[in-house]
Amino acid sequence: MRGPPRCELQLHTPHPNDVYAREVVMARVGHLVRRKQREIERITRILRAFFDPSRSQAPELGHIKRIILIGPYARRTWYEDKRTIDFSDYELWIVVNHPLFADERCWERARDVIRSELGDRCAVNIEIYPKSDIRIAKAERDTFILDRIEAGITLYRASRDARLTSRGNREP
Repeated sequence: MRGPPRCELQLHTPHPNDVYAREVVMARVGHLVRRKQREIERITRILRAFFDPSRSQAPELGHIKRIILIGPYARRTWYEDKRTIDFSDYELWIVVNHPLFADERCWERARDVIRSELGDRCAVNIEIYPKSDIRIAKAERDTFILDRIEAGITLYRASRDARLTSRGNREP
């Protein structure tokens, strides 16, 4: 029998009052219709479950620090035209603990799973930032990055939310 995916062994130990649950993530995007809430929650869960830090030779264990929904779905300006099949993309920024974990190889599987599960229903744009880049942006007052983080919705924060088990559920 296989153990949990490698990425799940690398996540932090949860705090006693962790609150991660599907309903919590969906409540963070409660302004959206139910289908969009479910899609965003599923994308968040896939990113967390299929992040593969073993694909990088970083000197430390890989951690997702934060997943942030930015763009029209966070600003409440999304559009969806079923007649022309034109719709807003989901835009997510992921903050990782080391620059080497921004390598595309760490995210290939997650992107593949998102594409296979959501298909043509929605487009998902993912940008990966090391925590050090966010610190530099704050020090330099980079408004491009800071404004988007400020206007974004944090779907997952390692310091607040529980880790996933091998089945993708919250650990008690």
